Amino acid sequence: MIIVMKNHATEKQIDDVIRWIESVGYKAHPSSGVERTIIGAVGDNRDKSILKYAESLPGVEKTMPILKPYKLASRESHEGNSIVSVGSIQIGGPEFVVMAGPCSIESEEQLMESAYVVQKGGAQILRGGAYKPRTSPYSFQGMEEEGLKLLEQVRLRTSMPVVTEVVNPADVDLVESYADLLQIGARNVQNFALLKKVGQSRKPVLLKRGMMTTIEELLMSAEYILSSGNPNVILCERGIRTFETATRNTLDLSAVPVLKGLTHLPVIVDPSHAAGHWKLVIPLSRAAVAVGADGLIVEVHPQPEMAVSDGAQSLKPEKFYQLMEEIRALAAAIKH
Repeated sequence: MIIVMKNHATEKQIDDVIRWIESVGYKAHPSSGVERTIIGAVGDNRDKSILKYAESLPGVEKTMPILKPYKLASRESHEGNSIVSVGSIQIGGPEFVVMAGPCSIESEEQLMESAYVVQKGGAQILRGGAYKPRTSPYSFQGMEEEGLKLLEQVRLRTSMPVVTEVVNPADVDLVESYADLLQIGARNVQNFALLKKVGQSRKPVLLKRGMMTTIEELLMSAEYILSSGNPNVILCERGIRTFETATRNTLDLSAVPVLKGLTHLPVIVDPSHAAGHWKLVIPLSRAAVAVGADGLIVEVHPQPEMAVSDGAQSLKPEKFYQLMEEIRALAAAIKH
């Protein structure tokens, strides 16, 4: 249920409504727009008729049911677009944001060189995997906490915010002590224990769509995070599994405008995992800009042929510079 406050409702009236919602067993999720505040009341649906009583409270204009199963992620519950801050970088606002770096952290030298390349090219956030969930148990699984320590060192040297994946609920507290943005990978999009745990974090969350996840399922996964108390969620389209084998996955570009119509959350695109080959990353990135994505997350490696994971889809420095030039020009042209 959404409780819509009157235009000039006072802070006390808003606080009183929030307290009343919580007193009847629901969680209150206020959202302040330019003209008014709306409050989402989320909880057990069996006796939600009691929430109609809110219309008699001072400062309340009306109550409205939320029709979508994803209550807090829906545009019905939030005025305008959400902007998620990662350090000083804002995602979902007017600036197109690029996250870039290696698939896996391999060494201090490799990570520092990668950070230098992506920062020089104009990326705002450094990516690097310390925990790597892999299809094969014999593949490189990441440097774990040692990788996180390297990520922190590089962040301090470059002043770039960092994003890295967390795969285990037990590791969330550790990873959030090093990272500015917590990534939930495609394989964990419906790991509900993990989603609830990052929902209790103070750090924003990058939620990747699973290989066989529908858009509604992606939004329901976001709902787990939002309903656990963390309002700072970024969605990522990274390709889905289809009958096509020419690419690693099939990039569902239509997901971007569809999501933009359904949710207030920012949406970015991962062309690297969608394509599986570096030659396709630049054209898919241009397409992502064109359909209205808020940003990209791209794999970059100083020597892709030596990478321990995903070298085939990683851009060399000169190709990353080309990518940044092209998407800057395209983003500027679309604005005008």
